[in-house]
Amino acid sequence: MLIFIGLAGNTQTTGPVKVFEKDTFVTDKGKLVITFIGHGTLMIEAGNQVIHIDPVSREADYTLLPKADLILITHEHGDHLDKKAITWVTSPQTKTIVSLSCKGQVENSHVMLNGETQSYGDVKIEAVPAYNIVNKRPDGGSYHPKGNGNGYIINFGGKRIYIGGDTENAPEMALLKNIDIAFLPMNLPYTMTPQMVADGAKSFMPGILYPYHFGETDPKLLVDLLKDTRIDVRIRKMK
Repeated sequence: MLIFIGLAGNTQTTGPVKVFEKDTFVTDKGKLVITFIGHGTLMIEAGNQVIHIDPVSREADYTLLPKADLILITHEHGDHLDKKAITWVTSPQTKTIVSLSCKGQVENSHVMLNGETQSYGDVKIEAVPAYNIVNKRPDGGSYHPKGNGNGYIINFGGKRIYIGGDTENAPEMALLKNIDIAFLPMNLPYTMTPQMVADGAKSFMPGILYPYHFGETDPKLLVDLLKDTRIDVRIRKMK
């Protein structure tokens, strides 16, 4: 069972103060702290390891944030892959994981394909599919073709955290097991409608669900769609 401890703030930049929400959980290997940076960008502190997920400089001043032990990049689009932000949080010890669509774009990075697993200290990473089926570009092409991008499952201290990346509720989502915390994107035309997110979540029943990357979509719609389930939907500042 996950134990929710609370919210905290973290100030950023020399201009107006930007406060990031944080949720803290207890695991078998110590605290797991999730910082909600914005849009598709997160920072996770798993014990003594810092994981930056899709760091983007428009969302934070990364010169002020901790250096990464591990960086996870879901795909190549500019709101997820920002070389400047990656440089700011990279140290000689940092391991950077990218999807196939980012191959060759980030120095000293390792490509993980859908279905692959890698371990880094107490953290195990699983790369899972992230792609569109229904929503298409005007020319009929996919915003996120199958096999190009990754979602990630972060395993730490007996907990499993699923980061959806830019995806729809593809059939592989129903194969996910024992997900404690999930992040699912919710904006058109690039990812999912609230109904698609609800259907996807019902297929694997995470303990906690955070909608993210939701743009102008009202996340409260998802709360209503899942109100009769045991899924704990939590809304944070993740437009």
